[in-house]
Amino acid sequence: MPDAPERIWIIGASDGIGEKLAEAYAATGAHLILSARSEDKLTALADRLGAAHRAVALDVSDRRSLEVAAEKIAAMGPLDRIIHLAALYDPGKIKDLDPERAAQLVTVNLMGTFHIAQIAPPLLRAGGQLALCGSVAGYIGLPQGQIYSATKAGVINLVESLRAELSGQIDVRLISPGFVDTRLTAQNNFEMPAVIPPERAAELIVKGLNERRFEVHFPRRLTLVLKLMRALPYWASLPLTRRLVQ
Repeated sequence: MPDAPERIWIIGASDGIGEKLAEAYAATGAHLILSARSEDKLTALADRLGAAHRAVALDVSDRRSLEVAAEKIAAMGPLDRIIHLAALYDPGKIKDLDPERAAQLVTVNLMGTFHIAQIAPPLLRAGGQLALCGSVAGYIGLPQGQIYSATKAGVINLVESLRAELSGQIDVRLISPGFVDTRLTAQNNFEMPAVIPPERAAELIVKGLNERRFEVHFPRRLTLVLKLMRALPYWASLPLTRRLVQ
């Protein structure tokens, strides 16, 4: 008998990378559960992709919202993959950031990932995959978007811990995108190095999650440079980052 279609829950599916990832997985025959805050966008996407796909609206910053969604999804049967991409982004220097907006980024990006890390694993089949989204912005402190970068540094640390905690139970992965041309990065007022379209990002995520590496990071012409900077001692790396704010 043919293998059953993969059942995949994508959180942050209403636009950007998440939308293109949904299209890519639907093209493989997977059955998708699509989540984000915008129910209208999700429903339109599910309808466009076909009858095998479901829209379940939620807010990752609202624990109860996630618990209600998880109850609905649990009733549908075990999942093969959960991919969490939802995030907020607000570039700017620390001195210029609105404190309430900064707190919102922490709530959505870091606490939202924490909520998923607690709620999602029981929904997966044994050995299923949980992929959580960090960012290359979390590798090292760089100018512009520091609260976003700080939350993503926290996410990276959280996912590393979760990988150790759930070893042998589920397959925990980290996704670390560089600059992707989306509604969020359209806020940037600087030239984005090595920027790629969301379709390419989705293609690289699908490929990377089918391989064995813990981290899916792209594009490598950017990520490898930042990984090298992260590996340098502070006396070498900090002068490099200072040049970026002059």
